[in-house]
Amino acid sequence: MKIPPDDPRPLVSVVDQYADFMEEAPAVEHGEDDRSDKDWLKSVYQGDQMPEFTLRAIVMGMIIGGVMSISNLYIGLKSGWGLGVTITACVIAFAVFKTLETVIPAYRRRPFTIMEDCTMTACASAGGAITTAGLISAIPALYLCTGQPLSWWQMTTWIVSVALLGLFMAVPLKRQLINIDKLSFPTGTATAETLRSLHTTGGNAMQQAKCLFGCALFGAVLKIWVDAWRPIWAWIGEKAGNPDLGAGVGRFSFPETIPFLPGKFGKSLLENYTLGFEGSVLFLAAGAIMGIRIGFSLLMGAILFFGILGPLLIHYEILKFTPAESHFTTISTHWTLWPAVALMVSAGLTSFALRWKTIARSFGELRFIFGMKKKQEDPLTKLEAPMWWFLVGTVLAGLMCVLLGVQYFTIRPEMGILAVALSFVLAVVAARATGETDITPIGAMGKITQLTYGTLAPKNLSVNLMTASITSGAACHCADLLQAQKAGYLVGATPRRLAIAQFFGVLAGVVVCVPVYMVIVHTPTFSPDAPAATTATSSGAPTTETPGSEKTNLLTREFPAPAAAMWKAVAVLLKEGWKKLPEGTGVAMLIAVVLGIGIALLEEFLPRQYIKWVPSATGLGIAGVISGTNSVMMFLGALAAWIWMKKRPISGEKYIIAGSSGLIAGESLMGVTINLWKGAPTIAKAVWPVLRDFWRSIF
Repeated sequence: MKIPPDDPRPLVSVVDQYADFMEEAPAVEHGEDDRSDKDWLKSVYQGDQMPEFTLRAIVMGMIIGGVMSISNLYIGLKSGWGLGVTITACVIAFAVFKTLETVIPAYRRRPFTIMEDCTMTACASAGGAITTAGLISAIPALYLCTGQPLSWWQMTTWIVSVALLGLFMAVPLKRQLINIDKLSFPTGTATAETLRSLHTTGGNAMQQAKCLFGCALFGAVLKIWVDAWRPIWAWIGEKAGNPDLGAGVGRFSFPETIPFLPGKFGKSLLENYTLGFEGSVLFLAAGAIMGIRIGFSLLMGAILFFGILGPLLIHYEILKFTPAESHFTTISTHWTLWPAVALMVSAGLTSFALRWKTIARSFGELRFIFGMKKKQEDPLTKLEAPMWWFLVGTVLAGLMCVLLGVQYFTIRPEMGILAVALSFVLAVVAARATGETDITPIGAMGKITQLTYGTLAPKNLSVNLMTASITSGAACHCADLLQAQKAGYLVGATPRRLAIAQFFGVLAGVVVCVPVYMVIVHTPTFSPDAPAATTATSSGAPTTETPGSEKTNLLTREFPAPAAAMWKAVAVLLKEGWKKLPEGTGVAMLIAVVLGIGIALLEEFLPRQYIKWVPSATGLGIAGVISGTNSVMMFLGALAAWIWMKKRPISGEKYIIAGSSGLIAGESLMGVTINLWKGAPTIAKAVWPVLRDFWRSIF
């Protein structure tokens, strides 16, 4: 799930410069593309003038893409959001190679070019976006529904198949939407402007890079102080033979949460309803990127769900909880989840339906996609990815999705084929929506498929979830990759080479992200029908487990996995029907549906200057499934960034995005590292037999 559809980057004025193009991009007649292509070759294309597709660009892109995939996985499992990779990637790579040029003479003789940076960005974007192929939505939702975890090999082959399906589907869409229709793709346009700025005037770029790295260091150190301070000093005390030393110093760790108010009332709000502050900068930084409208909506949602509805539900005993279960866990998993999902789904589908012109153009242009000119008449034949890549790649990747669906999830072949065909249709719609508005309607993509298969296979949760994984994952990955292709088109890069770079990025993202997911989420086999108990970890976070089973980190305060919870809720509702809903949620869902539709209509028809006063449906909904402290911190980050932009717009423009990206990367990567460190004994126990058997089979 990406940043929600509510002006996701309101602080980046380089995107705002292209706001006029985000309304209705006029289509260019198909007959005009030959003249435009010749002009582009003559005045823009630079791929034959400087190094472009180099080993160092691909390696750096794979490294950054892998790292950013971990960051997106971490923040996605915590909040349901994903953050853009392209701008951050080109700034990091530029800073790294500029530093190398300063200290190593060989690099000064061969500077890092804008074409290499663009290739690297395409590779990194494909790696960083790998979580959209199901890692934060369908795959954890499947585990929560069935209790059966996927193996590393199953997860890797599935995600590669879905991501490559999206990659090959982007081949014909790139030519139509970027070359011919000239859609703005605002993030891609902003990335191109960033690339030009970096490689023409390096002063500001290096200051932004220093800000990014400095904030990353701060975020990492704070995460150590919060999560690892006690165990580190306990270990030091044990090695020094003085446990009291470790315990004494360890108690000075930074608190994970801080109450709003002193005394019992503030403590009760925090412990029972998670309303307070958090010892973290991750959500503070995420809020700064999202903007004040979404931040304020999150605060409103947290107050509504956990400050008003939650206490009322407990007081009137509509919800009952066990001593081992916190109020927040009971409220969020058994009640507020339902109206929150209804609000987001109704708003998302209404907005999707209101884009009927976009949808109509998407279907209308299908006749152009397969009607390209013959190669001898096409001036870009040697530069564009050939159409046979799309035909062969889509068939092979689609076939893999169908076969793996049969093998892993008992999806009948005809249903798998239908999902692949539906993926292309939705990819066309998603790509055009992204090109016109910078919004990829991931939630709507998945829900359309879930509703379709809820009718075709109403009792099969695996079919419902994993067919939706194919359609939404491929469509979203396709749209994400076109952002990097748009940047390449504007700076004059070779489209075919960018597509190859994105293939390497997909491989890097999967290789890095899947093992990390398996370790930090930890999904042991359990029976989903067994009565669940909720215990508290040493940090106070609730952890779901079943009698006699190990613990999983899903649906805990550490990893609430809101996107997965939403996918699970829709699948369960389609399977079990309305009668299984908890008391009172039916009425709440009806109110939420009306509210979601109303918000979508206001966003569509209100004058642009008044939309900022309309709450965000996504912000309100997400607040019902994540911790109240997360929502509060995102509001504070959004508020701080809004004040900064009002008071110091030039410095805000320069540092807010860079600093926020650094804070998110630093804390998320350190959080993953700490989880890996804590799980090292379990990891070693699981990995060693595999390595031993592999070694014996060879020798």
